Amino acid sequence: MEITESYDAESLSAAKDLIGEYAEFLGFNLDFQDFAEEMREFPGQYSPPDGCLMLARYNDQIAGCIALRKLDSDRCEMKRLFVRPGFRGKGIGRRLADKLIGRARDMGYMVMRLDTVPQLESANVLYEKMGFKDIAPYYHNPIDGARFMELEL
Repeated sequence: MEITESYDAESLSAAKDLIGEYAEFLGFNLDFQDFAEEMREFPGQYSPPDGCLMLARYNDQIAGCIALRKLDSDRCEMKRLFVRPGFRGKGIGRRLADKLIGRARDMGYMVMRLDTVPQLESANVLYEKMGFKDIAPYYHNPIDGARFMELEL
């Protein structure tokens, strides 16, 4: 398995497709996150120097993605962690998250935040195992049971 941070046209197209699959997988409307604008401006906030976008390849197939965006000078947010169904259970999500956390540290961030929802059970377990702690909401999320978490880097 290989995880890369790449911004060439092919990688950006693959990442955008994956994020679209992620949105469909969630099964609820992401308008509260300005998702349509995010897709129009892609990679937008996930671009260097303040953001980051990574792809995971497994046996030369695009398996998953993860992104990071700046919240403020010290804090960033993990976004769009998604592993395609056929590649789940292989530790890809964990490796993507580990690599993103390392990259956030290299970028000088002190804290990483995220939000998640109850139906993403394996993601919630992963975040807890990685040391993320529950925090008060830092933006409006209308999804019942939305959970906000933070990790000191």
